[in-house]
Amino acid sequence: MRIVAGKWRGCFLPIVDEPGLRPTSERIRETLFNWLTAHLERANCLDLFAGTGALGFEALSRGAAKVCFIEEAPKVAQAIREAATVLQASDVNLQVVDAIAWLQTAKPQPFDIVFLDPPFADDYYAELCRLLSERQWLAKIAYIYIERDSKEALPVLPDGWNCIKEKKAGNVRYSLIRVMNKGRSR
Repeated sequence: MRIVAGKWRGCFLPIVDEPGLRPTSERIRETLFNWLTAHLERANCLDLFAGTGALGFEALSRGAAKVCFIEEAPKVAQAIREAATVLQASDVNLQVVDAIAWLQTAKPQPFDIVFLDPPFADDYYAELCRLLSERQWLAKIAYIYIERDSKEALPVLPDGWNCIKEKKAGNVRYSLIRVMNKGRSR
């Protein structure tokens, strides 16, 4: 698994043998980050269900200010920690915790970009969207990437959330959502 572009272009990320781990392909990441190009510079990103960390490290490589990785599996989280060390990425916050529990209990901070790529077998999307919205985890204008099984419809989105891009690649459907939060200063 290599980083597609930016300051770490061509650098490889380790892939841990973990049941259910499904790294986002280079092709999909390239499309996603082309969509996000104008919004990445100095962005504060959240990579929920981080897995290999490919989405978060790609964001940092392309100019994001920082990334908070949430990964429950200790072995997988250790690989993210090691990748951050090899890349000398000091702008990384790694939490080894269940993503939903973290969204429910941690002190919210506004993220500009959120990557949602939970295991396809689990139907977390509606709950994740609800928590991000209700607990004010999002900046005034935020972008949310949702990756899911190609047979799955986009979940019902909270008010102010609009799907602006969507594609399918193999058995994966992925969408970019723009969120306009009224009343937020950032």
